[in-house]
Amino acid sequence: MTLSRTRSRTPSSSARRRPWGRPAQAGPLAAVLAALAALVLAVSPPAAALPSPHPMPATGRADVPSGVTAGVAVFDRASGSFTEQVNPSLPFRSASVVKLLIALDLLGDRGPDALGAQDRARVDAMLRASDDAAAGHFWTVNGGGAIIDRMVRRLGLTDTSRPPATHPGYWGYTALSARDAVRTYRYLLDTAPAPVRDYVMGALRSSTRCAADGYDQHFGVPGAFERPWAVKQGWSGFDSGGCTTPAAAASPAGAAPPIAAAPAARTGGPAAADVDLDRPALHTTGTVGTGDRTIVAVLTLHPGGTSYGKAYTDLGRLTRSLDVPGATRPAGTWLGTWGSGVNVRAEATTESRKLTALPAGVEVLVSCQKRGQEVSIPPYTNDWWVYLPQYGGYLTNIYLNVPENQVPGLRLC
Repeated sequence: MTLSRTRSRTPSSSARRRPWGRPAQAGPLAAVLAALAALVLAVSPPAAALPSPHPMPATGRADVPSGVTAGVAVFDRASGSFTEQVNPSLPFRSASVVKLLIALDLLGDRGPDALGAQDRARVDAMLRASDDAAAGHFWTVNGGGAIIDRMVRRLGLTDTSRPPATHPGYWGYTALSARDAVRTYRYLLDTAPAPVRDYVMGALRSSTRCAADGYDQHFGVPGAFERPWAVKQGWSGFDSGGCTTPAAAASPAGAAPPIAAAPAARTGGPAAADVDLDRPALHTTGTVGTGDRTIVAVLTLHPGGTSYGKAYTDLGRLTRSLDVPGATRPAGTWLGTWGSGVNVRAEATTESRKLTALPAGVEVLVSCQKRGQEVSIPPYTNDWWVYLPQYGGYLTNIYLNVPENQVPGLRLC
């Protein structure tokens, strides 16, 4: 467990300077000038009314963190319109989001009952726990890049293409945009046969917190909004996801070795030139709200060397900033953590059952705090614990980025 700790404080609002200082008293001449200015403004058209030679995509309030490249599309199925769009057609390497296309290609117009027991187990693992071995198996037996070609035609995708010719086996290098992710969910919800829709969406609603490869995959949509939601996430280029992997998430027997998007140097070819294969990628896609009201797709690239916890936190902040009709936001306070291998426990004691481990340095939602077992990590000692509602367990306050032992203003459990 890494114990190095960095503290930082945010200046209070009272300490921030106003940009123009104290307003001066207006004299007679100033009053005349102000009246003239008001007259000019009254007869001049507002800037927003002027036509733009290069219309930009509609945008809402998306707050993209510094250094992050993002593609965002949020589609409200009730109104039939987008509430957020940022670089919606920009292609990203899909990472595990492509598993949606692999599953839809496999199922076609058939329901899950048409699958053999082993293939059904593979699809379940691929969609719920993002199992790479299952995706590799289907990629191999169903034609590799031809899967993507078929899905592009069937779903009407415009920014999606198979992996570059230099990396034909790397299914995670499939190019995908935010708007094509939305199109995929619209097909699944509105066009696909009911047995296919119900099976795939049921699996996405049952997404496990810990993926088969030990990455915590409840970032973005699952962290920003209360259920009901359904998600398919993607990640590539990180060293550690810091999550306890349940035995149930293991690959099904007989699954082929994964053919995943391992880091590689960028090489020639049109797809490789258009899609960044180097920077760490973290994506959240899915539906939010009753009746799958809103489709959310947020695809991100982060600066080289970014930790999983930092990317997880930045993507979470971006997703929480979005206008998502029908969404319910969880109550609580978001706080940063430090250290690696930090455990979430069933009770406020180190002897209680370990539920999972946090990605190093991730931001977590806390709802209340109480006194529990005293924990000592020299030079720190603390007997306060916070409850993490999204994990269903407790974290010692010693690992919070808060100067005090007790979180100021947080209610008692």
